[in-house]
Amino acid sequence: MVFLNIIETSLPLTNPVLKFLVILIIILAAPILLGKLKIPHILGLIIAGAIIGPNGFNLLLRDSGIILSGTAGLLYIMFLAGLEIDMAEFKRNSSKSFLFGMYTFLIPMIIGILVSLYILDFSMITSVLLASMFASHTLIAYPMLGKFGVTKNRAVNIAVGGTMITDILALLVLAVIIGMHNGEVNTQFWIKLTISILIFGFIVLYLFPIIGRWFLKRYQDKVSQYIFVLAMVFLGSFLAEVAGVEAIIGAFLTGLALNRLIPSTSPLMNRIEFVGNAIFIPFFLIGVGMLVNYKAFISDFETIKVAAVMTITATSCKYIAAWLTQKSLNFSIDERRLIFGLSNAQAAATLAAVLIGYNVILGETPDGEPIRLLGESILNGAIIMILITCTIATFVAQKGAQNISLSESQYLEREENETEERILIPISNPDTVEELINFSTLIKSKNNKHGLYALNIVLNNTSTAVENQRAKKILEKAVDMAASTDIFLQRLLRYDLNIVNGITGVVKENNITDLVLGFHSEKAISENFLGKLTDGILSNSDATTFVYKSVQPMATIKRHVIVISAFAENEIGFPFWLLKVWNISRNSGAKLLFYAPNRTLEILLEIQKKHQIEAEFKSYNTWSNFSEIAAEVSVNDNIILVLSRENKTSYDKDMKKTPDLIGTYFPVNSFILIYPRQTGISEEVLMGLNNPSLLPPIEKLDKVAKDIFNYFKRSS
Repeated sequence: MVFLNIIETSLPLTNPVLKFLVILIIILAAPILLGKLKIPHILGLIIAGAIIGPNGFNLLLRDSGIILSGTAGLLYIMFLAGLEIDMAEFKRNSSKSFLFGMYTFLIPMIIGILVSLYILDFSMITSVLLASMFASHTLIAYPMLGKFGVTKNRAVNIAVGGTMITDILALLVLAVIIGMHNGEVNTQFWIKLTISILIFGFIVLYLFPIIGRWFLKRYQDKVSQYIFVLAMVFLGSFLAEVAGVEAIIGAFLTGLALNRLIPSTSPLMNRIEFVGNAIFIPFFLIGVGMLVNYKAFISDFETIKVAAVMTITATSCKYIAAWLTQKSLNFSIDERRLIFGLSNAQAAATLAAVLIGYNVILGETPDGEPIRLLGESILNGAIIMILITCTIATFVAQKGAQNISLSESQYLEREENETEERILIPISNPDTVEELINFSTLIKSKNNKHGLYALNIVLNNTSTAVENQRAKKILEKAVDMAASTDIFLQRLLRYDLNIVNGITGVVKENNITDLVLGFHSEKAISENFLGKLTDGILSNSDATTFVYKSVQPMATIKRHVIVISAFAENEIGFPFWLLKVWNISRNSGAKLLFYAPNRTLEILLEIQKKHQIEAEFKSYNTWSNFSEIAAEVSVNDNIILVLSRENKTSYDKDMKKTPDLIGTYFPVNSFILIYPRQTGISEEVLMGLNNPSLLPPIEKLDKVAKDIFNYFKRSS
């Protein structure tokens, strides 16, 4: 009897444990079951919400808990869109985003007003509000694109930028209509709205990055960092509401503000995506499904008519906008599918507009019934429109993403053997493990999931059981760090009589292409700058070598200043280290500033045309004095010096002054020393590289790097 009393038999469920269990089962089962039917899991969660909601089997109410979690999920979607956008691409495509934003706002507004006036026979104010609902959209399909690795595609960037434009304009229309109803639309209204939005934008876009950099520099605790980011999202959303616009705009701008502080390869980004996709976003989708009232579809012809007209109008307008964007920008059909799929789903702003309009009472009927700005039929029609447009959007976006991802993966399979990347990270100090792993994940190509190796050398002649155990713990820490970014790190524990021999032996045995070394622990910059260990490795290994000294977390670096010596382009390893520097910008979003001789700059500019990143290029021809560079370097800049092994092609005798130069000009900056790769390339290419007269610089570089750059263009 006690057991029966515990079991809840009445509906809807009120036991919080049981309610949460039901939702978790749905979140778990929907993707598994619908995946077999090739139905996007996003759509499955919406359908599940309709089934268990108050208009379905009434298992759960859309109560405050569902609304709270769903609101967090909606803000999460917008935040992720801003956080994952490629800022360099976003800036380059700002005019294209504006073009799409105006297409996807003006076309639904014009057609929507005409349809509402002449087909649905609504008043002008109702027609304008209804048209603003058609103009807005929600990035429902965006979380799904991450699975296909296309979130940085140019079409996605343009669609996300256009979303911000059209949603802001649509929500401003909503604010003006409500103000008109309240009799507040006057000069004072416009001045107040303009000033509040400008203040809000300044706080989020300029102060949030400063606050974020300050916090992430000082607090490395994983939980604290995640909670801080979440707090910033909700603070930005609240400030947006205070300014008179919807919270989703604040969440999106917060993502843009923190974009460069949270690299795509970082553990923090992995945690943000994991929690959002596992909990918050599914709650939002289930909550949207709970709004669906299929009974209204059966009992009321007016609702059927309104829902059909709204759905056809919204979908047609968004398709026309996507088609015009494709034709205007010469995009592919699959890129058009991405744009249409991302822009067709109606949810967030639509819900906000319809609920606000529904609650605006214009008067009463003779029977005492309220006359609403948006009536019952529009409310139910909007819910049906949300369900159908979300269904269409997820299928179309999935089709486009699959095709684009498939075409890129086929190319990568053809080039895999030629561009295989193996990065070795020798570690011995537990305090530097995290920074070395984070740096290695930043320079690696996106598709390299199994090419990272952590190595610890135990000396045969002096090792003890305690030292063996310590070595294993350090390697375990490195594996855990890599796992937090979804990367499999291979552990290598080697016993040797000499550390240098041990490392160089592993480099040869495993065909290592890149070697990441931590700067020796001596705090002072001395004549023995690199330390005997690093000097020995450089003398005995020909792999591209990075010597990294961290003063602050890599994620908080604003800009990377790269100083390149004369004739660096003649080094065999030139395209290989340059690939890694390009990846730093691609994976972190940080700006690059190159100082190099004119001949080298010509090559860099040619590469920049084909594989664009946010970079600046300045002519510089001396290695003996960095005063000109130091004048432009700030405390949050990272210095990258491209050196050369002694007596190699680009070696300069003034490179011996590097310790003094760093100590004099960059005493408080993080820095990376790069020593180019010397071997590991076919004899045919070596002949071309070692005989500069055979090919002009650009052609020579293309001969070596063509496949590599095509690879990292797709993998970054």
